[in-house]
Amino acid sequence: MRPSILRGEFFPRERLLAAGFANFIYTQGSFSAGLRYENYQNNLLGLPEGFRGEGIPFRFLRFEKDGLDVTVGNYYEQFGSGMIFRSFEERGLGLDNAMDGIRLRYRPAKGLYLKGVIGRQRLYFAKAPGIVRGLDVEWVLNENVSRIENSPWSITLGASFVSKYQRAVDPVLNLPENVGSSAWRMFIQRGNFGLSSEFVYKINDPSFDNGFIFRHGTGFLTTLTYASKGFSAMATAKRIDNMSFRSDRNASLIDAQINFLPPTTKLHTYTLPALYPNAVQPNGEMGIQLEVSYTFKKGTPLGGKYGTTVAVNYSDISSIDRQFVDKRPIYSQINPEEIIDCTWAGTKGYTSNPWQRGPVTYFKDLNIEIRKTINRNLKSTFTYYNFTYNQEVLEKGITDAEIIQRGYQNLIFINAFVIEMLYKFRPRHSLRSEIQGMFNKQDRGDWLMVLAEYSVSPHWFLAVQNSWNYGNPNPEERLHYTLGSMGYTLNTTRFQLNYGRQMRGIFCVGGICRVVPPSNGITMTITTNF
Repeated sequence: MRPSILRGEFFPRERLLAAGFANFIYTQGSFSAGLRYENYQNNLLGLPEGFRGEGIPFRFLRFEKDGLDVTVGNYYEQFGSGMIFRSFEERGLGLDNAMDGIRLRYRPAKGLYLKGVIGRQRLYFAKAPGIVRGLDVEWVLNENVSRIENSPWSITLGASFVSKYQRAVDPVLNLPENVGSSAWRMFIQRGNFGLSSEFVYKINDPSFDNGFIFRHGTGFLTTLTYASKGFSAMATAKRIDNMSFRSDRNASLIDAQINFLPPTTKLHTYTLPALYPNAVQPNGEMGIQLEVSYTFKKGTPLGGKYGTTVAVNYSDISSIDRQFVDKRPIYSQINPEEIIDCTWAGTKGYTSNPWQRGPVTYFKDLNIEIRKTINRNLKSTFTYYNFTYNQEVLEKGITDAEIIQRGYQNLIFINAFVIEMLYKFRPRHSLRSEIQGMFNKQDRGDWLMVLAEYSVSPHWFLAVQNSWNYGNPNPEERLHYTLGSMGYTLNTTRFQLNYGRQMRGIFCVGGICRVVPPSNGITMTITTNF
């Protein structure tokens, strides 16, 4: 049967979808070896189509001795925060950009750590065309500088260089075959205060993502933290400008990504608030995140018998300032037709004032969480959410220029709440319940969701939930999404069975997102370690 959409549900050609993997690792002294077998017959809904078939896409040999660590084959690695290089796996997203080549780690002196990598990235059951090379050095001053070693200061400095090589055969553009990038970072801590900062620079890297412009890329991330008993605070600022970095200049979505751009928004795990996540925009975004948490002491009017914790988190993400090439004024002052019709490929594209925010709002999030222990058997959590969500940018790929040409933004304004209760009947028996509500006048309208989960630790759990899109503007889509789950754990083996209807949405991990289509059926998951 051909794929079709009926009342919001997706019907694939095949009725049985399966995805599985098995890791086998052998270790003997300083030597280890391993491989991973993967099988997708056919792949689960929402995961990339490239995962079809079976094979052994991951295998390695590793040897460690006298401070030298050598890996040949596949490996994962990260430099700093990942803004310049991160090879990792996120199975829920279908993301796996494992390197295939050689990795060296070496500690030539106390407190000095070196890394070197070279290889090509995994692209499903093949490899991306570009070759990735990288060097990283990290110096922990407290480990080898006597003046700092016993002081209240903790200082770590780091620097990285990563380049890619991809053959260029474009008949029009003189594309660079070697693209280099560098990064500098530091982490300083004294007492309750901590400061981490990283700056990344990438030379011109024309690609599908940026419309093949020859502009350099930059990234800046800094976080200031304070923590003491009962109180913590965090402030983060980030700016990204043309920082898509792939080992295939023609790739898109989550394919062949060399780097990882950390989000400056809170990751929400409750069902309804998670329907509107923020996706990091590699072509350009800037924003802040602020978070404060305070615990009212036991015995105080607000703390009560067991204490009360209140956490407030705020994020604000927007576009960056852009001024187009040829000494033209900012695009809000140009003839709008010039923005849409003119191609900037082969030019530097634009200039930008790094201290000025752009005119387009991407995402705002204010959430307040209150955690309260009512008695020895009952715990509660209440959370309020207020979102401003630019669906056109975050989901549909509409550009800033198109929004400015139109003269207004189609933003979605969302209010939501979650009440969670956990009640322990006996030492191993507990009941967890959730009531969630989400309200907006745009997109899919208002939602209500209830959940009940009964657990017998450490083996059994049984859960049922229902999400009702009662306020959808389309009466035919005012559906109930009911899902039942049952799980059993025995030692290191876990069985889980789900049956019900899955709503469509965006699933994000760390600012990287994929679309999840609506579906209805049975899902079985088995995981084990031996």
